[in-house]
Amino acid sequence: MIAGHFGLAAAVKAMEPKVPLWAIMVSTQLLDIVFIPLLLTGVETIETIEEGGYGKAVIHADYTHSLVGALLIAAIASFIAWRVWNGRSAIVIGSVTFSHWLLDLLVHRSDLSILPGNSGDWPLLGLRLWEHPAASGAVEIAIVLLGAVMYFRSVVTRSAGQTVHGTADLNIRAGVSLRRAYLTGSLMAALLVLSFVTDFFG
Repeated sequence: MIAGHFGLAAAVKAMEPKVPLWAIMVSTQLLDIVFIPLLLTGVETIETIEEGGYGKAVIHADYTHSLVGALLIAAIASFIAWRVWNGRSAIVIGSVTFSHWLLDLLVHRSDLSILPGNSGDWPLLGLRLWEHPAASGAVEIAIVLLGAVMYFRSVVTRSAGQTVHGTADLNIRAGVSLRRAYLTGSLMAALLVLSFVTDFFG
């Protein structure tokens, strides 16, 4: 669901243009970013069920991907965004960070704990869509395409709205800005689709 996370981030950026793109992109992968050092030290692990398969793994991330852990990471990210930018950015960053857990809940096998470290031995969560690769892939590519289209339209619309009717020099600059917007939107769409292809086909 790596590509799906990025697709959602692109859609959010389209709706919240004042929040930096890099911050939204990092936020959508923040749980996995925190997961990496814990994986390298053996605190959290990945168990491969089947080689070369899309979603063929059980992820034992009982701290970073627990419900409470994800909420805590989202709260910290939100606080930092509030200190750096403003309250609206804090809400966006916190929400995007926690969206990672919600999308993982959709596709993961039952490997998401409620409390950090699976304290209390509560039932593990996961709607197991990865067990049906075609369905999981369809959902992910839908999120990716939605994000790509929304982002493309937002950058082009904003650029077109800045077009001015005045001197030839101003009109030339407006045209360059619009072409840059088309290029930026197309590049984002291509990168999102590429991320899905590499995610799905490994």
